[in-house]
Amino acid sequence: MVKVSVVIPVYNVEDFLGECLDSISNQTLKDIEIICVNDGSKDKSLEILNEYAARDERFTVIDQENGGHAVATNRGMKLATGKYIFFMDSDDILELTALEDTYNLAEEKQVDFVIFQAINYYMDTGKLVEAENYSMNALADFVGDSVFKWSDIKDYIFKITVTPWSKLYNREFIMKNNIIYPEGLVFDDNVFFFETLFAAERITFLRKHLFKRRWYSSSSTTSGAKHFTNYIQICDLIWQTFFRYGVFDEFKEELLFKKFRTNFYWYRLIKTEFKQLFLDMLREDYQRIASDEKFKEYIVSNLTDPQKLIFEGVLKFKNYKDFNVLYKQYRLLLDQENLIKTYEKEKQLNEELLSSSSWKATSGLRSLRHSLK
Repeated sequence: MVKVSVVIPVYNVEDFLGECLDSISNQTLKDIEIICVNDGSKDKSLEILNEYAARDERFTVIDQENGGHAVATNRGMKLATGKYIFFMDSDDILELTALEDTYNLAEEKQVDFVIFQAINYYMDTGKLVEAENYSMNALADFVGDSVFKWSDIKDYIFKITVTPWSKLYNREFIMKNNIIYPEGLVFDDNVFFFETLFAAERITFLRKHLFKRRWYSSSSTTSGAKHFTNYIQICDLIWQTFFRYGVFDEFKEELLFKKFRTNFYWYRLIKTEFKQLFLDMLREDYQRIASDEKFKEYIVSNLTDPQKLIFEGVLKFKNYKDFNVLYKQYRLLLDQENLIKTYEKEKQLNEELLSSSSWKATSGLRSLRHSLK
């Protein structure tokens, strides 16, 4: 059995694929297999994969008709034979010690998966920029080098990046729990993450930035394409996961907030030609929520004014142009809320400073300095 199976779904990434494959084939951990699933690429991606496979026997190349990220990844998982499995994005870069570092830690701690840090690599500027969503420093501070499960980190489960490429998974753990990516949808990693999180008994964190997340203007996450509507269905699948593990009621506030916040993040980014479709799908989703007495009661008593405004607006306005007028008002209210929160936070900090012993102890010096002016 090889130590790590690397699964790489590939679709039209000829400009970045070589750098990605170099970062995998040159890993300091040599006992790996590299399973590349070409998902109907129309560029030279398959040719590049075959070139690497011709000179490195650890490569296996599968060519299939386009079925989407989940279909390609699930197929790669079925072929994997390693003790651990790593899911690589075909346009990103893995640090050369990443698999060795995470494998050794997984073996030492005997965990279901290892979480590690990533960093943004902006193509336009060539800069590496750390962001909390990929660094997860708050979680790292809390767990240290311990072994934990989801119930130990309840305040942090929505602060962990869902991306599969920031984890090394025990393959037997994945197989035993029958966890796969939901097919036919983008953002499928959201569902996969929460399935693994709730199923895992032993998790650990490695505080190292081992992955470079490439950002560029033609990325699928910035395209504004029709598939942005998929997140509405993804939210439903996430909710189903929480229901299945019996923890929905415990996290319903965060789940509702996530639904509102993320749906409208994608609505803002989707191209104009798809906004009507997005609004129609969202209305159908919100009508289901509004018809459930449990959620209706929660919405009335717990949603903020901007959230209530947008919830009612989705149900009321049938035309996206009419809804957009309301959406602009929603954005203004959010900005006002953020300003108030910032003001209140600064006010609290000032009050804490003024009441601190160090501030009081230096009052005489400040009075003297003032009198000498």
